[in-house]
Amino acid sequence: QVQLVESGGGLVQAGGSLRLSCAASGRTYSMYYMGWFRQAPGKEREFVSAIDWTGNTYYGESVKGRFTISRENDKTTAYLQMISLKPEDTAVYYCAAGRTYVPGTTTGMSYWGKGTLVTVSS
Repeated sequence: QVQLVESGGGLVQAGGSLRLSCAASGRTYSMYYMGWFRQAPGKEREFVSAIDWTGNTYYGESVKGRFTISRENDKTTAYLQMISLKPEDTAVYYCAAGRTYVPGTTTGMSYWGKGTLVTVSS
């Protein structure tokens, strides 16, 4: 099993920045992919960004150029640097990890954190 704990969410004004962190523990060798997803009230969960073991990164169209995903060398912590935040970025952000993830989708992540709320005010 893998446990994932997100942190770094909060309230920020439009145009501001936040950095989310995801700390993993347990069978971290099974985390070929780590990623971030978000879910706004009344909407489906949406892919935000992912990174694989070799450092390849993937981004959703709505965040390209504004969000950057990274991963510590020990592969157990992932970050999501968010800049130029918009009110439509408001959502609960979830960290996820797995081996069989299909990049760019919401399919295949085996482990999920409980989420951290990001609120962007206009």
